Amino acid sequence: MTPLAIREITLRNRIAVSPMCQYSSEDGFANDWHLVHLGSRAVGGAGLVCMEATAVEARGRISPYDTGIWKPEHIEFLARITRFLHSQGAAAGIQLAHAGRKASTRRPGEGDSLLPEAEGGWQSVAPSALPFRAEDPAPHALSKAEIHTLIDSFRDAAVRALQAGFDVVEIHGAHGYLIHQFLSPLSNQRTDEYGGTPDNRLRFALEVTEAVRAAWPAHLPLFFRISATDWVPGGWTADDSVSLVRRLQPLGVDLVDCSSGGNAAHAKIPLAPGYQVPFAERIRRETGMRTAAVGLITTPQQADEIVRTGQADLVLMARQFLRDPYFPLHAASALGEKPAPPVQYARAF
Repeated sequence: MTPLAIREITLRNRIAVSPMCQYSSEDGFANDWHLVHLGSRAVGGAGLVCMEATAVEARGRISPYDTGIWKPEHIEFLARITRFLHSQGAAAGIQLAHAGRKASTRRPGEGDSLLPEAEGGWQSVAPSALPFRAEDPAPHALSKAEIHTLIDSFRDAAVRALQAGFDVVEIHGAHGYLIHQFLSPLSNQRTDEYGGTPDNRLRFALEVTEAVRAAWPAHLPLFFRISATDWVPGGWTADDSVSLVRRLQPLGVDLVDCSSGGNAAHAKIPLAPGYQVPFAERIRRETGMRTAAVGLITTPQQADEIVRTGQADLVLMARQFLRDPYFPLHAASALGEKPAPPVQYARAF
């Protein structure tokens, strides 16, 4: 429950709402659902509330129902959300994302396949013309000119995020989406300067980071989410992640959000409470980078132990926040602290 200062932002505690796709947008616009969904977690006491994976261009959406920040018109409602989060004492974060070959999918509950263009889908893009699943159509392999345009799209999205009032930007380099696709040899089989050697596969991630950091004010934090391993032999590994983080540090990344998987449809992931925490602990120990732990963290005691024992600096929660928007207030009581609810809810605590 202790504060965390990063650059000139101080989070009131070490509990953050992890970015969670809501599949509730039209044309990338946030709406009342997002205001209430995110706002209720700020009322519940989270130190940082992160907007879901938000596309830097229209074809970077996971589904047609994802939020976006690719045009100025998106800013107005996002600013309404950040104003409310700030009014409740929470910092506002946004995850800048591009789905790459995993774009143009149906939303949950509508099937598990890509959405064809005849039904409102679009041509996906990737480092190489390799589909995520064998039955999927091949994505378009990006040219170098298209890669440079996408780097500009991430930079422009960071500018709009600032205009919308966000305090923290997180670059989404995980879960098999575009940046992760460049990093992993499973999805990147290019032979130019953006593929082949480990250094070349890092290039897109590093250039995106440089562009975003240059556009993002020096007094505000920059996070980067990684998949620490592909969980597949021959794929991206925890050793690779340590090397990447060492390259991100001098570029001005302040915290690495340590998730895993998502780039191989056949991966066998050993799900268990806190199963990804060792990645956060190792990266923190070997690089000195602040880290965030995420994945099946569900109790106050578990979250407190992660921070107290130095395994991570911040705990991000997703499903637990869906079950309990007021988790931080309940956690304070469970850990012997005095909860600080808004005055409107004080009688309940």
